[in-house]
Amino acid sequence: MFDHRIYEQIERYLAGSMPAEEKAAFEALLHSDPRLADQVQEHRQVLHAMKHYGQRQQLRHKLNSIHTEMEGGSQSVNSELRAWKVFFKKHAQTMAVAASVSLLSVFGTLWSVQQIKKPVQQQTARYVELRREVEKIKKEQRAIINGIASADAATPAPRSARFSGTGFAISPDGYIVTSSHVIQGADSILIENKAGLKYKVTEVHRNIDYDLTILKVEDPAFAGFSKLPYTFKTTASDLGERVYTLGFPREDIVFGEGSLSSASGFEGDTTSYQISIPLNPGNSGGPLLDDKGNVIGVINGKQAGQEGAAFAVKSSYLLQMVKEMKERESGLSVSLPQQNNLSGASRTQQLKKLQDYIFVVKVYN
Repeated sequence: MFDHRIYEQIERYLAGSMPAEEKAAFEALLHSDPRLADQVQEHRQVLHAMKHYGQRQQLRHKLNSIHTEMEGGSQSVNSELRAWKVFFKKHAQTMAVAASVSLLSVFGTLWSVQQIKKPVQQQTARYVELRREVEKIKKEQRAIINGIASADAATPAPRSARFSGTGFAISPDGYIVTSSHVIQGADSILIENKAGLKYKVTEVHRNIDYDLTILKVEDPAFAGFSKLPYTFKTTASDLGERVYTLGFPREDIVFGEGSLSSASGFEGDTTSYQISIPLNPGNSGGPLLDDKGNVIGVINGKQAGQEGAAFAVKSSYLLQMVKEMKERESGLSVSLPQQNNLSGASRTQQLKKLQDYIFVVKVYN
């Protein structure tokens, strides 16, 4: 159901009555929420159509009023009314056609808005389905934890984490990348790999347009990762290439394999690839690699209702983020891997070398 508070905000925004600060915040929300932007556009179209409809109705009422006065047969009708009568009789048919066309245009616009609205909502639902699945899992986890706590009130339950995604190392210096939506709303974040190594991390750089966030290990016990076995591909990959990923859609690390099926992502998004790998909530933030072990992207979602239609942000945009981060903080050291030790190895051997650098991202809030 539509939130009346949002409706009021849209009304004030379109009327130009928002304070500057609130307007800036609302426009930022429009930029990050395509569904809200669609609702604002639809509302603008409806208001525009209704405004013109009202103007046409006023003209129609005025003409009807004049016509009624003329038909009254008053002997004292003045020259101005006689002129209107002549004009009306001369152009009555034309005005009737114009009024009919105007009404058809208004109702046609209203009908079109509703027809446009339906596919937009369906497309949005298909894209956000993965986020909903993640939220559903999180709620179920909280319900289980709350049930355990109520069953044994004498023993306080440990603070629960949301196993909400995957991340992987991009530098031996302790830098990790994941999807921004994975850590949304977190007040603390931990990462853990298959070997059980756990580290506390903090966010150091985020780009909401790419849905990517770079994290940094801040644990005093951290001595650095060993040499990363993979490199990051800087050029575009080809259609049909075999690709694979590792991630944490559950507590165990899971391997998925498929092919690169499109050079663009959801609805033609050129920052992403489409891949034919079945994915589940928790895969977001995992690496997408080619046969040679080059990282070519970062998993960030799938299209609900179409098994094997998943998406990954291209690695070139991750590298661009690293460059931006270095420019923003002078003297920052981010040692990206320069040598690929996976090329030529069997898939099994590649996976063994990769697992220590793939992490489940645990979000606390």
